[in-house]
Amino acid sequence: MYGDSLLANLVLSSEMLIVQISDLHVGSQFLQDKFDQLVQEVNQIHPDVIVVTGDLTNEGLMKEYEDCKELLTRFNAKKIITISGNHDYRNTGYLLFKKYFPFETINELDENVVLVTLGTARPDRNEGEVGYRQNLWLERTMKKYKDQVKILAMHHHLVAIPDTGSDQLTVIDAGDVLRTILDTKVDLVLCGHKHRPWAWNFGKLMVVNAGTATSERVRGLFENTYNIISISKESFQVDLKIVGGKRIPINDIVTNYHQFGDE
Repeated sequence: MYGDSLLANLVLSSEMLIVQISDLHVGSQFLQDKFDQLVQEVNQIHPDVIVVTGDLTNEGLMKEYEDCKELLTRFNAKKIITISGNHDYRNTGYLLFKKYFPFETINELDENVVLVTLGTARPDRNEGEVGYRQNLWLERTMKKYKDQVKILAMHHHLVAIPDTGSDQLTVIDAGDVLRTILDTKVDLVLCGHKHRPWAWNFGKLMVVNAGTATSERVRGLFENTYNIISISKESFQVDLKIVGGKRIPINDIVTNYHQFGDE
C-alpha cells in the first residue's frame, strides 16, 4: 500500500475506486476490440470516477471527437473526467475539445478526495507545458485543501520514463511544477502520453504513468493497460490492469523490472 502516513488520519465513508485510462487515440491507431474489452472490465468493477488523461483522439478531427464522445457513453461511472492531450490539439482540435468534452479543473470527489486537472497540451506541439500562471493557480488551489487526499491529473509526464528513448517531450517546466506539487503536499500525480506504464514513488508523493488503453502503439509490457486506484480510510493502492489480462500492483513493474521486460 502507498501513502499510509498521508492518509492514516482521514476517514472515508467507504473505499473510492478511480480508473485511469489514457491515450485512446480514436482514429487510425484505435483498437475497437480492446475498447470493447476495456468497457466490459471497467463496468464490472463499478468505479466511482473514470479519468481519461489525454489523447482521446489521434488527429483532433471532428469525426474522431464525435466517435470518442459516443464511445465514452458506454462506461458506467458516477463521473468521467477528461483531459486534453497533444494529439487532441492537432488540426485546431483544441476548439473541438471544449465543445465535445467540457470539463471542470477542480473536482471534489467527496469531502476527503479532490482531483485537480492541468492542461499541458499546446497547439501543434508534442511537448507539454504548464506555464507560470497555471502553476501559480495550482499552488493557490492545492493550498486550500488541508486534510484531503490530493490528486493531480495531466496528460504529459513530469518525470522521464524507462524504455521511451531520448526524452524531450516531457513537461518543459517540470521543475517548477514538481516544486509546487511537493510544497502543496500533493499525494498522487496521474499522467499519460508515453504509452508506457510506470510509477515513481517519492515517499509522500507517487507519480503514476498510464499506458495506452486502446492504441496499437504499446510500449514496455507490449500490452494495452489502464490503472485502478483504490482509496480507503488508511491508504491508497494503484494497480496496473492489462486489458483482457491480469491485475498487479503497479509498483511490481518497477521492483521486478527485468522480470516484466522478459515476459
